[in-house]
Amino acid sequence: MSRSPYPGFFITFEGVEGCGKSTQVTALLERLRAEGVPVTLSREPGGTPLGERFRDILLDTEHTGMEPATELFLYLASRAEHVAKVILPRLKAGEVVISDRFGDASVAYQGGGRGLGTQTVEALNQVATGGVIPDVTFLMDLDPEEGMDRLIKGRGEHARDRIESEVLEFHTSVREAYLQLSGREPERFVVIDARLSREEIEKQIGAAVDELLAERGMRTGRTP
Repeated sequence: MSRSPYPGFFITFEGVEGCGKSTQVTALLERLRAEGVPVTLSREPGGTPLGERFRDILLDTEHTGMEPATELFLYLASRAEHVAKVILPRLKAGEVVISDRFGDASVAYQGGGRGLGTQTVEALNQVATGGVIPDVTFLMDLDPEEGMDRLIKGRGEHARDRIESEVLEFHTSVREAYLQLSGREPERFVVIDARLSREEIEKQIGAAVDELLAERGMRTGRTP
């Protein structure tokens, strides 16, 4: 399954809003640190000082009228910085890199959700990433309506950011694009049913990562 030509290992998490992705990112980070695996956590948009400034713009509800192409190029600019300043150096140093979203997010959100076309976005992603592809991508699959319900219950109706505040049809298109991606690249994607309990999801992800890192000789120890 491994795609990276570098000593490190690149793991990404994807999914619609409210799927519980960030919770599992944190759980995996803590697990790997406890096992003595050198690991770096980052996110998109963001991950670098400049990327975090792009994030502020992209998620600010004051910018609801942003053009889809403008949105896409801001994400790509953030990604280019992220790869050059964080991901590549850590992979070259032999670390595990975990990113909360990466290039697949633009394919799903801007290519699918915004209607810019998945092939167009994939081509532009090649430029932004320099061809860096995750070794494994965990797709937390969930009905967008349930995801929105989780967000509102957790943070309230008015605490959603610009992307989270989009209409349900947008998020449905995003999910469809994600599932199409996973169907095209089954060797990279691990699709997780996000309706399962937090503990069961954590168990599934942990087992998959254990196997993959063992194949790469990166496991330095196991917790009980």
